[in-house]
Amino acid sequence: MPEFSPWHDNSFTNSSPNNEPAPRRRISEDPEFHSLRRAQRRFGVRATLLSVGGFLLYVLLSHSVPGLMNQRLLGHLTLGLALGLGQFVVMGVTAWCYVRHMRTRVDPLARGLGSRLDQHEANSHRANSHRGEAAQTPQPGSRGYRTW
Repeated sequence: MPEFSPWHDNSFTNSSPNNEPAPRRRISEDPEFHSLRRAQRRFGVRATLLSVGGFLLYVLLSHSVPGLMNQRLLGHLTLGLALGLGQFVVMGVTAWCYVRHMRTRVDPLARGLGSRLDQHEANSHRANSHRGEAAQTPQPGSRGYRTW
């Protein structure tokens, strides 16, 4: 299992059994972390293109073909107004897809990385205690992440 440290100075890394310093590695160098970032980025680009593209298409149609956008559909409802209201639907669907994507693809990867980091910190704490060193006890929420 690779050794991780969320800190820039790698303060929570273990030493190897022969008391030589282990090769230090930041969590951002882990392939699983890269797949997590890739999953977030890939969806973010698609969602942004869909949302911004839809709004840009609406604005361009409003400017380019006002006759088409002023065409009545039902009573006072015009095609332009329907497409404008459709922007709310597009944003709602995009938000729903984002939440679903995060729950199914990104959160499991993040939980796996977090549990591996917690396990590594616990192992490091135990190793420091066995060697008689002053063990650094990580404070809750001190992994460098903001707490809400």
